[in-house]
Amino acid sequence: MKLKTNDEGLKRVIGIWGLGATVVNFSIGAGIYALPAIIGIHLGPAGIIGYLLCALMFVAIVLCYVEIGSKFKTSGGSYAYVERAFGPFAGFVINWLFFFGWGVLSDAAIVNLVADSLSVIFPAFSEFWFRAFFFAVVLGAITILNVVSAKGGLNFVKFITLIKLLPLLAIIIGGFSKIHPENLQIKQFPSIHSFGETALILFFAFAGFETALNVGGEIKNPKRTIPRGVLLGGIIVLLIYLLIQSVMQGVLGDQVVDFKNSALAEVAKRSMGPIGATIVVFAAVVSGIGAVGGDIFASSRLLFAGATDGLFPKFLGKIHTKYATPYWSVIVYSLMIFIFSIAGGFKQLAVLASGTLLIIYLAVILAMIKIRREPDIESENTFKIPGGLIVPSMAIVAILWVLSNLTSQESVSITIFLAVICLVYWAQKFLIKKPSST
Repeated sequence: MKLKTNDEGLKRVIGIWGLGATVVNFSIGAGIYALPAIIGIHLGPAGIIGYLLCALMFVAIVLCYVEIGSKFKTSGGSYAYVERAFGPFAGFVINWLFFFGWGVLSDAAIVNLVADSLSVIFPAFSEFWFRAFFFAVVLGAITILNVVSAKGGLNFVKFITLIKLLPLLAIIIGGFSKIHPENLQIKQFPSIHSFGETALILFFAFAGFETALNVGGEIKNPKRTIPRGVLLGGIIVLLIYLLIQSVMQGVLGDQVVDFKNSALAEVAKRSMGPIGATIVVFAAVVSGIGAVGGDIFASSRLLFAGATDGLFPKFLGKIHTKYATPYWSVIVYSLMIFIFSIAGGFKQLAVLASGTLLIIYLAVILAMIKIRREPDIESENTFKIPGGLIVPSMAIVAILWVLSNLTSQESVSITIFLAVICLVYWAQKFLIKKPSST
């Protein structure tokens, strides 16, 4: 059985630098302004080691994605891989987990975070109707850009990635002169339990590359571009997180506890003066908008891919006759983000988003192992991880370890969500078949 390599009618406009920028954009979102403080409080100077350990675990997962991703020329990313390996039911579950459990809810939370950041300077952003208008304008503009041109959506990602990195580089460069070396000395290593408590948070410092692969149908020469683009983006992400964590820890040390909600703003204030805090607010806004814009560009392709496979309504698989973009999937995806963003109250769903992504990773690794063993796939000249099953096994162990750190409440929430998705799938099959039986 051959992999789907058909031309979907989408333009292949994404090269190595474009894919690398997309990975950076997804991985470095508004969360980078909160994550260093959390890690600093729990791990102190050993936070750097925590990043490196999680980076090593992530390398195993990324290699599995690169191997299976280099074999596909269609849109859908994780969904396409799992659907090809295990069939429509597994694909349906992964698609919902990704576009809704990870994508829509995360984006809705991010745009609310953007509004919260702006409310510090402009109190009007605390008002419901003003926020709703702001969400509509931002999401509407991003939607139009992605409908009119896939290349325009990609250029937006490249531009916003560059803009979001500049304030971070300013904090890094300015903060180095304020570092106190004693704040970086590891006097006592945290326990394995302490590392485990922060594993889930640290793990998702590097999440984002998997979303970038949703646009497989628009990547130039996937066999060459995917390995290089993902590697390029991953190296940039790791370096920025390590530098930001080092500067924050070196400047604040144990004082990070006093600035747990504004650690980087305090670092910027100490290194650049009062304007530093304003720069951080600006950077958080740009990072948030950039992450949402990039996700609309990439994750809307999950709806498109699902529709072309008959899992979602057919209109979501339509391509614009003039712009060659999956315009209905873009519009519907953006509309869902808007609806959930104005509803508010997404903090309790944050862990659901994180847990669902781990399940997606696990499913993709298993799909890679299964597809690798198929004779017609084995003979293809594509990227293959050396060492047999050593790397995939390492990735599976890492994922199961991180999942083991979920609380019982978080585990129950994910289980319920999975159950609902399964019910939706079987209800849909029943409703589709029922008319033909009468």
